[in-house]
Amino acid sequence: MSTRPRPPAPDGPGSPIRHRAAVIGAELRVLDDGWSVGRCGDHAGLDGGQVDPVRPRLRSGRIVHIDDVGPSMRELILPLHPGERWWGGAVADGTAMPFGARDHHRDLGLNAGYLDDPTAGANQSAPLLVSDRGRYVWSANPFAFTFASGRLTLRGRGIEVGAGETAALAGAFRAAADRHFPPSGRSPDPAMFAGPQYNTWMELPYTPTQQGVLGYVRGLLDAGFPPGVVMIDDRWSKDYGVWQFDPGAFPDPAGMISTLHDWGCPVMLWLVPFISPDSATRRDLQARGLLVRRPDGRVAIRTWWNGDSAILDVTNPDAVAWLTGELDALQQFGVDGFKFDGGDLRDYRADDVSFTMADPAGQCEAWAQLGLGYPLNEYRACWKMGGAPLAQRLHDKPATWGGHGLASLIPESIAQGLIGHPFGCPDMIGGGDLAQASAGVDQELFVRYAQLAALHPMMQFSLAPHRVLDRDHLAAVRAAVDLRQSLLPDLLDMVDNAARTGEPILRSPAYADPADPGMADQFTLGGRILVAPVLEPGVSTRRVRFPAGTWVDGDGSRYVGPDRRDIPVDLSTIPWFRREEGNPPARAGQGD
Repeated sequence: MSTRPRPPAPDGPGSPIRHRAAVIGAELRVLDDGWSVGRCGDHAGLDGGQVDPVRPRLRSGRIVHIDDVGPSMRELILPLHPGERWWGGAVADGTAMPFGARDHHRDLGLNAGYLDDPTAGANQSAPLLVSDRGRYVWSANPFAFTFASGRLTLRGRGIEVGAGETAALAGAFRAAADRHFPPSGRSPDPAMFAGPQYNTWMELPYTPTQQGVLGYVRGLLDAGFPPGVVMIDDRWSKDYGVWQFDPGAFPDPAGMISTLHDWGCPVMLWLVPFISPDSATRRDLQARGLLVRRPDGRVAIRTWWNGDSAILDVTNPDAVAWLTGELDALQQFGVDGFKFDGGDLRDYRADDVSFTMADPAGQCEAWAQLGLGYPLNEYRACWKMGGAPLAQRLHDKPATWGGHGLASLIPESIAQGLIGHPFGCPDMIGGGDLAQASAGVDQELFVRYAQLAALHPMMQFSLAPHRVLDRDHLAAVRAAVDLRQSLLPDLLDMVDNAARTGEPILRSPAYADPADPGMADQFTLGGRILVAPVLEPGVSTRRVRFPAGTWVDGDGSRYVGPDRRDIPVDLSTIPWFRREEGNPPARAGQGD
């Protein structure tokens, strides 16, 4: 069906967009000027016609504009409402969100890392922007966007502008998710949430061994930490692309995994789509046409953090069958799941030759789709895939308080949820940036990181707390883990709800309350639990903004919002508050 407005008089109000640049006016004006809009239960188009079977049915909200003029790039300009704030696009921009008040530009087709360093900070990204006035922008393709001078300028193909049933961030997210990335009804394996995760990366960098893994995990359990998923990270294998245990380092992998299972710890292995270039595996896969190639037919060789490698073409069903065969063989040893690293947009080029001729975003998405076959999975780089049962981790963080360190965890976690990834993990506690490991451990920072992570959907250790902390700091970390375990029924219920609804678990208080300032230094879990972790060193108080409703802390003290209060804190304090029964989370526009 057509997705154009009904044809009015030439160049009159509501006339079809005829130029490469078009201005979409304020929402009500667009509607008044002749846009026919699909509402809940109606068609999902703009012209009053029948439902297009190619488009999903719109179950909530309304569509303001769909640009369906063909494959050419188009530019659309959306004037911002006064004070309107936006989130989305790339998780790496989390600390710049909300957008609107300051200039910001991102091309989603080029990079998902830091704008000033594309090789760093890469995380999840999606062709989605959502507004606290209930509006959203979506495209099936990457697009570029710029916030400047009170306008949102969009450049891309097939761009859709829509609005939710409520003029709030939640309304925009629900409408976009209903239409474009509905929830799968599944979550990652509950083991990912039921206890802390333990990753060997910072303790055994590039040198994991059977003895080292067992010693690492046994030490954690003996130090009083609960069993959890164990991730054996980089270089457990013979080579990149040779996904078999190195027999010198792991003489009895089945026995090791059996012991870990006896201790209550499922086991995951790290892998990447890279193939060492001078290897028998590369030559075999090249002969079978299973590697990404350049336009001249040569195998594409790309530089990544561990050197130069070929790349498996995961858009090719035969390449996927080869890799899943390798992984299935590992599961015969008892391996429970896999950490799918790499596969970033930056690893591909627009003119790469692949089975489906996918662009970099398409290759990144194809890598993410592999994880759907493994309930125990983890990703750091991902394109789209909102609503899918994938565990998403933030990139390796430096051990710093501000900047890209501790201060970035909440805004980036909020951004993850708002592009459709509710099952998030805020990187390894204390920071997973190996380059800073030699600087030593800031024990207070480690504690505050653990306290924040404990009240995320998932938490993950790498540095062993009992090795790097003194008695008082270790006790504070164990107390944070104990708090998490006491809240596990709530967390698992929220995980189930996110699987059913697709909505974020970790939310900005602005998610349902446009009046909230949107500052990313506190969050709620499902609107039920308010968390205001300590994010600065050496402080004795923490200012907490209480949303509307009555909130009760662990000692039974009650706080009535909206209000701001200074809460006393010490090393072991995690300011958290449960919404009092009888004050259920308000619908969008009525408080979080």
